[in-house]
Amino acid sequence: MGNLRFKYTILYVENVVDTLQFYQAAFGFNQLMLHESGDYGELDTGGTTLSFSTLKLMDELGKNPAQVNASAPSFELAFEADDVPGALSQAITAGASLVQEVQEMPWGQTTAYVSDNNGFLIEICSPLKS
Repeated sequence: MGNLRFKYTILYVENVVDTLQFYQAAFGFNQLMLHESGDYGELDTGGTTLSFSTLKLMDELGKNPAQVNASAPSFELAFEADDVPGALSQAITAGASLVQEVQEMPWGQTTAYVSDNNGFLIEICSPLKS
């Protein structure tokens, strides 16, 4: 077996176009592509591509996707920022919902949390101090 690398994450959403626009405004990521059907799109987030696919398409492909539940998240995405308060402010201005204000963690990291326009939990964090 060859070496594996983490290429992309795909989140299942109602509306890919709205989600791409939200992530561009909230976090400053650039759109890599949007399929002409509007059912799939990608953002350039650095080393790993963040992708979105419609729940409708996943249903058609027999994947039986679950709806996101903002009050009971099963995972989080973490975006690293040098200016956590500034990044949090930008996300809130773009329509993210505040989950946790900026906090200093005992391990030396600054964190804040929001929900995106679909209800997915997003951590905004400073680099870990070594």
